[in-house]
Amino acid sequence: MAVVWREKQLAAERRGRERERERLWQFEPPELWGQGINMWVGAILLLAIIILALASWWGWTPAPNAMDIRARLAPPSAEHWWGTDHFGRDVLGRIAYGGRVALQVGVGSTLLAALLGVTLGAWSGYKGGWWDEVIMRVVDGLMAFPGILLAIMLVTVLGPGTANTILAIGLANLPLFARITRGVFLTGRNALYVEAANALGARPWHIIHRHVLPNSIGPIVVQATITFSTAILTEASLSYLGLGIQPPDASWGRMLKEAQPYMGRALWLVLAPGLAIFVTVIALNLIGDGLRDRLDPQTH
Repeated sequence: MAVVWREKQLAAERRGRERERERLWQFEPPELWGQGINMWVGAILLLAIIILALASWWGWTPAPNAMDIRARLAPPSAEHWWGTDHFGRDVLGRIAYGGRVALQVGVGSTLLAALLGVTLGAWSGYKGGWWDEVIMRVVDGLMAFPGILLAIMLVTVLGPGTANTILAIGLANLPLFARITRGVFLTGRNALYVEAANALGARPWHIIHRHVLPNSIGPIVVQATITFSTAILTEASLSYLGLGIQPPDASWGRMLKEAQPYMGRALWLVLAPGLAIFVTVIALNLIGDGLRDRLDPQTH
């Protein structure tokens, strides 16, 4: 009896090994070709923009403000890869410099909005009561204005410039982080590990940043990528209206404004900054979609 049972066990093990070998030989698309394709494509596109901005930082691209009137409105060539504008300035050099400005404003305003918004939302959602009422009414007041209009109003009051643009866009996006974080904390504050930490005498801020926040970081990270792309669009809009980055510094929105009278003669002046904005925004949105798929437990 024991011999028969042992033979059946060995036969089952052999069949298991054979199935494992067959599975290994079969082609299975890696995760790169599944939900992660969005994030990988977005990361490659964003990396190209970052490399272009770093090349401008290190002086590997033509000077953005160097004028050559004899070469004004020159089409793309071996000397000027993306042509020149109406002052004879190299478009590639200005696009690269504009990438530095866009990334600087995007990173700065996103960090500012996330820092203030997550702090207010976490405290409001965790404490509740009158703290929640006061903070959320202030947030509702900010959300009553569309983000672009609030940014225009703040820049008009503060004045144009890179620092004021970062501050205005950051404050305009603050309510989004506050709302998302509050909703996450309203759910997380009743978790068992939070009740255990309270029973052990942990302080509120310790519970927030050591227990609740790490378990709720997914929606905040996804919102950060969306805010990053929105900040770049808002900066381009402000610069197009003359309220953001001021000349002679290059900005993608400012380049679109300056190229408007020459669209019929030099189409590359519009295509270059428009393509740069499109690629950067679509890259960040793809990264956000990929992160949402990876961080959302319902998709696994």
